Amino acid sequence: MQDEDIISRQIVIAAIEVHRTLGGPGLLESVYEEALAWELEQQGLVTERQKSVPIEYKSFLLNTPLRIDLIVQNLVIVECKATSAYHPVYEAQLLTYLRLTKLKLGMVINFGERLVKNGVKRVVNNL
Repeated sequence: MQDEDIISRQIVIAAIEVHRTLGGPGLLESVYEEALAWELEQQGLVTERQKSVPIEYKSFLLNTPLRIDLIVQNLVIVECKATSAYHPVYEAQLLTYLRLTKLKLGMVINFGERLVKNGVKRVVNNL
């Protein structure tokens, strides 16, 4: 999990920079997501946006894929939110995404917080 921990620290630093530079809360999730992806890429991290992941149900491939906001270095899933009414179900959803992708670490980042560091939630799968 060492690589995931290092990457997660970089993600938090980048999220704080995005939040500070854009002036805090009030924008759409997609704006924060795009800026965060750019910031992570500037750090040399491979970042995929709106990654489409197929879902298999009882050996049947569903027509509706999972859409993941960001996957960083093929190791960490980032779900971006921009809400003043955070709900714990976001973490449950992220755990489902981790299970479906067989990844170990995900982060929900809520850019709707006055201080984005208060909106960062880590979610782990099978650690």
